[in-house]
Amino acid sequence: MNVEAVIKTDKKIPLRSRTIIHLILIHNKVAESFSQALKPFGISTQQFNVLRILRGQQNKPANLSTINERMVSKMSNTTRLVDKLMKKGFVDRVLCMSNRRKVEITITKEGLKALSDMDDVLEKTEKEILINFSDLELEQLNLLFNKF
Repeated sequence: MNVEAVIKTDKKIPLRSRTIIHLILIHNKVAESFSQALKPFGISTQQFNVLRILRGQQNKPANLSTINERMVSKMSNTTRLVDKLMKKGFVDRVLCMSNRRKVEITITKEGLKALSDMDDVLEKTEKEILINFSDLELEQLNLLFNKF
């Protein structure tokens, strides 16, 4: 991807600026691909992230702060995301009996089934996004990303 061509400029962009623009363009492309893959399920990428976090709890409830800490995108309103997932029947929310101020959230069987269906689609999407990379190149790219 030639950054100058994408943003339609004849000027040579300085290396640091070009790198940042490149990262933004790649982020947007990946985010759009995931959004399109999840669209048939009526789920946003943030809602998908919540479901994956809850599945990772392995039948143990999570509270809102635990979910928020583990979110890939920290800008999300976790309460609103959980409310939307409840309306879809994908999560349950109950008050903790030992601490009535604490809310416990779990994924439902319907949520697990939907998430399993989404996993297949997103695995295909990941393969499409990364088709031009070998495993070695992906390892190297991840090492470079770790420098952030």
